[in-house]
Amino acid sequence: MTDPTSDPSQPPDHPSARVRPGRKIHGMSAVLLPFTEAGEIDWNGYADLLRRTVEAGLVPAVNMDTGYVQLLEPAERLRVLETAHAVAGEGFVAGTHVGDEAGDAYRPDAYASAMDDIQRHGGIPVIFPSNGLTALEGPEWVEAQAKLAQNVDRFIGFELGPMFVPYGRIYDLDAYAGLLEIPQCLGAKHSSLSRALEWERLALRDARRPDFRVLTGNDLAIDMVMYGSDYLLGLSAFAPEHFAHRDRLWEAGDPAFYEWNDLLQYLGCFAFRDPVPAYKHDAAIFLHLRGRIESSRTHPRAPERPESDRPVLADIARRLEALG
Repeated sequence: MTDPTSDPSQPPDHPSARVRPGRKIHGMSAVLLPFTEAGEIDWNGYADLLRRTVEAGLVPAVNMDTGYVQLLEPAERLRVLETAHAVAGEGFVAGTHVGDEAGDAYRPDAYASAMDDIQRHGGIPVIFPSNGLTALEGPEWVEAQAKLAQNVDRFIGFELGPMFVPYGRIYDLDAYAGLLEIPQCLGAKHSSLSRALEWERLALRDARRPDFRVLTGNDLAIDMVMYGSDYLLGLSAFAPEHFAHRDRLWEAGDPAFYEWNDLLQYLGCFAFRDPVPAYKHDAAIFLHLRGRIESSRTHPRAPERPESDRPVLADIARRLEALG
């Protein structure tokens, strides 16, 4: 294997950061939960977004941050699962949201119940962070997930940075290594927005458990797939078919990959600027501009972007369509 220090295209400080051409990328895409002009959940629009994600060849991820999981009522989260199962069968993943407050204790029973709901509907649980769970130190965090794993066939871990939610936390590499020791853990979404931390996880994965999926959640560096990451992204909710096409170009060794990736990355850098949670409003605007949903409304308690975002997003949408 080529020494990255002799290749100017490689980051010299991270020997694990080697470009891996021709690799098949496994893509998971969060799905936006759309709203009508009246401020109600657009369930028909949601089912259509799910279908488009599946038809693109990506695995839909529901009840994630992109789906306002923290703001939904229990009955709404359950209907999301029912809709996902109706559209995707057993081909989806879903967040195990547990609502709590700062200072609350970790609630394993609530997590187990959420995981059971997901499994009963055919999905794979993603262990969404909570105040109680992320208050645990590294060894206890791993132990908690190992115990939850005893009741499921498969699950996906999740490191979420505080720029997304106030109770987010990125653990050290020793804790991440603990996830690799849990057989039921298929992989873990990593949302630190740091290339260096993700490269470290890729090196650890390669050394200890090559089948473990490092799922990038770095919407500011979607080219992490070039280095061996797969993905579970919110950005791909804007245009799942374009992400899937980009992925196929990489597998085929087609240099057009870079043009597609650059434009999608421009969209990510624009939409995921501070305050980051408002990216969901940009997603709604973008999908509305493309005729995919009937309204650009968001959840009534979600942050919004200024109207000046609309022409920028319209230009990006036009440029994506021009690519093919």
